[in-house]
Amino acid sequence: MRKKMKLLDEFRARGLVEALTDPEIEKALEKPMTVYCGFDPSARSLQAGNLVSIVVLRRLQLAGHKVIALVGGATGLIGDPSGKSAERNMLTVEQVEENKKGIRENLSRILDFDGPNAAVMVDNYDWYKGTSAIEFLRDIAINFRVPQMLAKESVKKRLEASEGALTFTEFSYQILQGNDFLHLYDNYRCQMEVGGADQWGNITAGTDLVRKMRGKSAYGLTFPLLLDSSGRKFGKSEGNALFMNGEMTPVFDWYQYFLRTPDADVIRYLKVFSMRPLGEIAALEAEMKSHPESRIPQKALAEELTLLVHGEEGLKKAREATEALYAKKSAADVAKAEDVPSATVALADCAGKPVFAVAAAAGMFKSNGEARRMAAQGGLSLNDAKIDANRLFAAEDVKDGVAVLRSGKKNYFVLKFS
Repeated sequence: MRKKMKLLDEFRARGLVEALTDPEIEKALEKPMTVYCGFDPSARSLQAGNLVSIVVLRRLQLAGHKVIALVGGATGLIGDPSGKSAERNMLTVEQVEENKKGIRENLSRILDFDGPNAAVMVDNYDWYKGTSAIEFLRDIAINFRVPQMLAKESVKKRLEASEGALTFTEFSYQILQGNDFLHLYDNYRCQMEVGGADQWGNITAGTDLVRKMRGKSAYGLTFPLLLDSSGRKFGKSEGNALFMNGEMTPVFDWYQYFLRTPDADVIRYLKVFSMRPLGEIAALEAEMKSHPESRIPQKALAEELTLLVHGEEGLKKAREATEALYAKKSAADVAKAEDVPSATVALADCAGKPVFAVAAAAGMFKSNGEARRMAAQGGLSLNDAKIDANRLFAAEDVKDGVAVLRSGKKNYFVLKFS
């Protein structure tokens, strides 16, 4: 019988290890332990970029470890300077509370919050909201040394990028996150934090604090930031974030994003996200090399991640919409595909206007300028025929009550006429 791969070895084989705070992590993970990961409540939905963290927690939970999802209700009010070149807009307590609900719903689709090894979701606002400024400085901040804080890579990069415009509030972020680890250690016996490579400084602030204050071992593991083969940040589609909330990003768009994954990225993405054994992924890679035109790995990736995030019903809708669009069916058939982006408009508001302006007004593009450029470059189609920037919309363009726009090769948008 083939020996089962150790968890950390599997993480390495899947490209999920950037750095470890201690080589003893390998031995520590052989027994059930409590692990946490932080999530920023800056929006009412998590994004595809958060999937790496969530899948890591899922793998840990399936391996028998207790997992905690920490939503930064307090730290989210401040803003993490890691990976940022400028201070971000601060949220209100009410906005964070609303965003928390969406994040809980997102996580519950992938992590198990019931049963004997249920995941836990906590909010650090709960233990900071009653802390006064004097208590913060006397009881928490006193445990941190300024030279060590300045040496953190995230702080140094931010200082360089913003010419020193790092506020004390943002500088204090690592103090709060370090103290989060101590709080979770004291209350949940949490011994490990996981996060993206940009979180290394914040994670080590926590492991150092637990060792200093409690004299106990605490661990951190970071995974590489996921970029595509061209160096762009994973999870961005047409310049927009790919949200796990089906209202913010239609299931069709989610499915299509992964279906369009380049050959250069798809096997890496399967290793990171798929629960398939590595042997099966190797077989998919061999199939891709033999028959690249079949795009079997891309279909496997799109189906698995759509099922994971949107369930059976979401996957069914995405498949139906894809079939309607790519089987060269009529405009009416395309319009019936439930999850294809669409807008209801009046013919009087469209007839005689440039098609690009109609597309922009309907919400297909962010602006008239973006839509005009797409048309001028030959990338905008109406009812499967390419148009230029001078093409005007006409009543004859409406077929069976709809008109189908397309930007690029596969970004469809349906105009439904009232």
